[in-house]
Amino acid sequence: MTTETAVWGVGTSLFGKQPQLSAPELTWVAVLEAIDDAGLAGASAIDAVYAGTVFGDPGVAQRALQSIGVTSVPIITIENACASGTTAFHEARLAVESGRYERVLALGIETMTAVFDGAIAPIRSDAEGAQGFAMPSIYGMSATRYVHEFGVTSEQMALVSVKNHRHAVGNPRAQHSRTVTVEQVLASRMIADPLTLYQCCSIADAAAAAIIGPRRSPSHPRDVPIRSSALRSGKLWDQRSSKVWGWDIVAETAALAYEQAGIGPSDVDVFEVHDAFTIGEIVTTEALGLCELGGGGRLVESGHTSIGGPQPVNPSGGLLSRGHPLGATGLAQIAEIVWQLRGEAGARQVDDARVGVVETMGGGAAGVDGNGCVVAVLGRS
Repeated sequence: MTTETAVWGVGTSLFGKQPQLSAPELTWVAVLEAIDDAGLAGASAIDAVYAGTVFGDPGVAQRALQSIGVTSVPIITIENACASGTTAFHEARLAVESGRYERVLALGIETMTAVFDGAIAPIRSDAEGAQGFAMPSIYGMSATRYVHEFGVTSEQMALVSVKNHRHAVGNPRAQHSRTVTVEQVLASRMIADPLTLYQCCSIADAAAAAIIGPRRSPSHPRDVPIRSSALRSGKLWDQRSSKVWGWDIVAETAALAYEQAGIGPSDVDVFEVHDAFTIGEIVTTEALGLCELGGGGRLVESGHTSIGGPQPVNPSGGLLSRGHPLGATGLAQIAEIVWQLRGEAGARQVDDARVGVVETMGGGAAGVDGNGCVVAVLGRS
């Protein structure tokens, strides 16, 4: 018999380039907020920790958690590219569901300014990295194909950035919280044709956390049920796939999550998706089933994915505006959906949000369709 699970509490630090703050300092803010939000007496109530990080030092989670009293329990560190935080969430949920632990902390932490001056450098041991293919290059090629094959316009891609910057104005934790126009997006410096600077996410330093346990409702009405979570790694990406990189892994992972939750994409009220680049959100909304193949540009242009539209996407501002501290990103997405479903998202609140979906896809290994993808469904029936 499996245990129904819920998010008891969430917390995050601010997001941005914060070289003056160490990984432990960022972690303390996020974890203590999550513990308080969950109504726990203190850190000693936590039975286990799953921590996601990509560039963190060995032992970064233990080093960060010891000062707030999280010691002696199992602490498992996970690296799964951009999906590291949501992979930690997925594993924490399964640990509670199976009865292995009762109160589990899922943690994401990244201090990217300690490692990089700017964009993430290609990994030279990787076949594509050795050729200089950084992530902007890969997404730029996807964008070029979408322009050619489906007629996606530069203006439609720019609208993703405009929308998510507008949403972030209501998010006091976001790295970039000012509005931009289509003209400003297109006039910003070219990074990987046709993607300009404002169509690419920024590196950031941050931590995010969630406490997961058995469902306590109705005595704890702020608990948010976890209806499903699915995790897949990418299959071989070769001539057998007719889609751009990342499409298949998102679609297949989402199909599993929808099936487990007993819903379809039309049942979802709000999404937080991996928009590291504007074309990424366009491709992802298609793969999640919000529109047909090739229709993602028209979808954002229609206002469907804006706050006030039928299915808002990235009300937090997404990676484009909140920033992208790789290990912390997925749990920041979880936190946003929890706040939305509780009605606690303030100026960016989506009306009557009852079901939310988080999608995080991480990539970079040559030859496979993404290192990993997690899709989670949260909310009440």
